[in-house]
Amino acid sequence: MSEYRNYAIAMVLSVAVLFAWQYFYQQPLIEEERARQEAIQQQQQLQAEQQTQGGTAVPQAPEGVQTPAVTPGGATAPGGVQTPPAVPGSTPPGVALREATIAASERVAIDTVELAGSINLTGARLDDLRLKEFRETVDPESPIITLLSPTGTSNPYFIEAGWTIAPGTNLTMPGRDTVWRSEGASTLTETQPVTLVWESPEGLVFRRTISVDDHYLFTIEQQVTNRTGEAVTLFPYGLISRHGTPETTPFFILHEGFIGVFGEEGLQEWDYGDVVDDGPATFEATGGWLGITDKYWATTLIPDQNTAVKARYTSGTSGITPTYQADYLLGPVAIPNEGTGTNVARVFAGAKRVSIVDNYEAEYGIDRYELLIDWGWFYFITKPLFWGLDFFNNLFGNFGVAILAVTVLIKLVFFPLANKSYVSMSRMKKVQPEMLKIRERFKDDKMKQQQAMMELYKKEKINPLSGCLPILIQIPVFFALYKVLFVTIEMRHAPFFGW
Repeated sequence: MSEYRNYAIAMVLSVAVLFAWQYFYQQPLIEEERARQEAIQQQQQLQAEQQTQGGTAVPQAPEGVQTPAVTPGGATAPGGVQTPPAVPGSTPPGVALREATIAASERVAIDTVELAGSINLTGARLDDLRLKEFRETVDPESPIITLLSPTGTSNPYFIEAGWTIAPGTNLTMPGRDTVWRSEGASTLTETQPVTLVWESPEGLVFRRTISVDDHYLFTIEQQVTNRTGEAVTLFPYGLISRHGTPETTPFFILHEGFIGVFGEEGLQEWDYGDVVDDGPATFEATGGWLGITDKYWATTLIPDQNTAVKARYTSGTSGITPTYQADYLLGPVAIPNEGTGTNVARVFAGAKRVSIVDNYEAEYGIDRYELLIDWGWFYFITKPLFWGLDFFNNLFGNFGVAILAVTVLIKLVFFPLANKSYVSMSRMKKVQPEMLKIRERFKDDKMKQQQAMMELYKKEKINPLSGCLPILIQIPVFFALYKVLFVTIEMRHAPFFGW
């Protein structure tokens, strides 16, 4: 019984160490990080009220082609919107600033089952997006999650797609202050796309048709009709710009920041600080994808998977506010006079739900898009564990019960190993008197003591390591289970019985 007592004591001590570590070390780190982020957000909000500058730039053009002088980044809200004075008990200043900024510009509404927001006709940006199905806390009355916000707010976060040209070309291109007009529908829904149109003084007619599926995938079909009287060459690009360093989870098992997959270079995960310290990261591949990820939410750019792509992660500043940008540039599109050039890009902006991400990878052939969810090094364990949890959740209707069921199954799978460990422990207990005699007989000669011990193990067919083997094998499995519980949005705010 002493072995079982010792085992129980070891388990209790392990749990005590875990809780002590969380209380005295982890929790202070979280509180310190939260205070730091709140200070940063207050500073960013003050900066947004005082000035709203750029911080975005068109991706670098191919060799021999430079970025145009006018870039489509970082426009101030039309009319110079000021923050309304805070009224006790009213809308928080940050929310009021966001609402006022959105109201100050002409927009096309977005209204689907899962999304609410709008497209800014100034710059034709996707810069206002909220997720209807998710709330900030477990309180059903808490605000829904805000993903994207326009320039002029405390934390701008937006997406652009467009065209750029070589310098010296005498053409006017749409930029950050360009006001587009909506053609036809005034609201974007799952079944109703919207079309934005703008014509340059030289005769380039730009048309963007934006559609969205029943989840989080936007498709942007760009068309340029050339009526300038001569051939032109344009370069399609896409970018995601985020102003301010977002609050991140202080755990090494989760990546938040820049993310993408680029051909043979594979998965490229860069923290915000990595790009600030080491400078821009550049990649070249055919197809792939890139963007910015949070724990549960993400925005990604998905170019045509058969097209050569030049992509990069960059950082900069807007006043005193740090800015981060993920962007790509495609090859030249030659458009003859009276001809039309086209480009189709896709944008993901929403929750990283496993089934949705996997379906997009399969439907559109997106290279390793499932890695948008941080499955980690033990991918071959973590994802099957998620499938098991999801199966039992669908069966029982409760993730708590699903976790218990998966844990029992894991213990059953490892039972043969555990049983061998118990047998070995029993044999070790049986020969314990002999072991004590050996230690006493050779107490001054450690070498002979070890030799005698090994002979005893061989005679009694005991493997002294067999008790450790089941524990070592189970460690990555239970670590993978913890990671699944930590990173997957399916279990966010999921209830247990009475909890």
